Amino acid sequence: MFRLSHVVKTYDGTRALDDVTLDIAPGQTTVLIGPSGCGKSTLLRLLVGLIRPDSGRIEFDGRPLDARSLPAVRRRLGYVIQEGGLFPHLTARENITLMARHLRWPASRIATRVYELAALTRFPDEGFDRYPGELSGGQNQRVSLMRALMLDPQVLLLDEPLGALDPMIRFDLQEDLQRIFESLGKTVVLVTHDLAEAGFLGHNLVLLRKGHVVQHGDVRELMEAEADEFVGRFVQAQRSFRSGLDSEP
Repeated sequence: MFRLSHVVKTYDGTRALDDVTLDIAPGQTTVLIGPSGCGKSTLLRLLVGLIRPDSGRIEFDGRPLDARSLPAVRRRLGYVIQEGGLFPHLTARENITLMARHLRWPASRIATRVYELAALTRFPDEGFDRYPGELSGGQNQRVSLMRALMLDPQVLLLDEPLGALDPMIRFDLQEDLQRIFESLGKTVVLVTHDLAEAGFLGHNLVLLRKGHVVQHGDVRELMEAEADEFVGRFVQAQRSFRSGLDSEP
């Protein structure tokens, strides 16, 4: 779905991404993982077209992702930023339906889509007329997800969507996200620093360090065929996940 070829992005003389070449398969969940400052959020922002590479090429669905193609491509992408990014002066319903109303969807079509998304995300009916400040953190993330899915995009991009939540809410939303990803069958690209979360949600994990792709593959490959010493140290640092995997029969 996406193809990056020799992509470079620099901020203030520091390379956030350095000669990155990567293919992101359609219909699967690809998780970008790594320590803070490794370039994973920069890579996601390049995919959604919020920033442009200094050099290299990015393709979406076989065509260059550039200024001419970006407006049409963005309608095929759903994007969830860190901590949701909801408009505080709009109700949950108004946040979710913002783009559909801008595109002048009929009211009946909007209502049907909201009903479908509420069932998918298990969002309570009484929450739709509340403002973000009146909802819990988990409910706000469900609203953000519904807003990203409103136009039924081909691709869903999520930048650490669960990072600010407490462990119990995060656990529940991980389970719901896995169910939603599997039921929709969309291309998903998700950023996290949590290896357990990446292994639970992702088909393919892409581990970055200092702007480079160090290793990619499924979670077992990452655990059992470490590309270098850094991969081993990164896995070892997440001891709870390592011990949980080792205890499996």
